[in-house]
Amino acid sequence: MTDPAAQYDPYAQQQGYGPPPGYGGSPVAARYVPPTLDEVWYKATPNMLLYFFTCGIWGAAWAYRTHDDLQKHNGEGIGGAIGLVLGLLAAIVIGFTVPMELEKAYNRNGWPSPVKATDGLWLLIPIAGPFIWYPKVQTALNAYWVSQGSRPAGA
Repeated sequence: MTDPAAQYDPYAQQQGYGPPPGYGGSPVAARYVPPTLDEVWYKATPNMLLYFFTCGIWGAAWAYRTHDDLQKHNGEGIGGAIGLVLGLLAAIVIGFTVPMELEKAYNRNGWPSPVKATDGLWLLIPIAGPFIWYPKVQTALNAYWVSQGSRPAGA
């Protein structure tokens, strides 16, 4: 029996092992993944407290780090610098951009995303909205990084 991929890939071998080394296929560049989730950037409670005590400035730093990580990993996205500017000048936009980029990352792997850009609407609910939005987004972000090889916090 021949490999079904052989009809699409002229280099596919009969046993289904794919093309010989150095031929066919697309080279996959190593993608950035945070080595560990032990840093403060990946912990919900410290981030929420820092955001509160710095009157939102920490949120811009978190936006920088999160968008930068996702851009380095995916090879596209708004990146850290634009994330920082948005975090400082139009913080509400971050509530939509982070879930949007995270959703794209999940979808690239063929997985359903636990967050969507519309989750940013939670931030429009005074007081309670951020307490719903941030843990939801950070949990999805951490789960994605662990699935990509990051060491979970405390491991």
